Amino acid sequence: MAGVNSRRVALGALVGGVVWTVWTFVVNTVVLGRFYEAAQESGELLKEPRYGLFLLYWILAIFVISYVLAWLYAGVRATRGAGPRTALTLGLLVGFTIAFPLNLTTAAWIPLGRVFPLWWMLDLWIGAILASFVAGWLYKD
Repeated sequence: MAGVNSRRVALGALVGGVVWTVWTFVVNTVVLGRFYEAAQESGELLKEPRYGLFLLYWILAIFVISYVLAWLYAGVRATRGAGPRTALTLGLLVGFTIAFPLNLTTAAWIPLGRVFPLWWMLDLWIGAILASFVAGWLYKD
């Protein structure tokens, strides 16, 4: 059994994190931008985050999750097979795990338009799929 190629895991995490960061900016500016403005004006959302460095924390979290996905892909390819199907399955499963439960709860219990939890879920779920796909594409033993 071959060891994990740590450099390729790091490369997959880095590139996957960049792709996911681009996706998250599209979701939160292009898709949700006008909804954020309306919700902030109506008082449903704060005009400024409670944490001044929130954007930095969010991007760091994306890169950490991208690393986890790349690392998991490197590990599961030995039993599930290398390639896009394994990467897609991993992204779907991890994406669901990190995105669906919390956003379902948000949609059910927080008096905020459901457009937010829907797109926050899609941000995380599709982002995880993209990051795992990139990691799978870049990983070599």
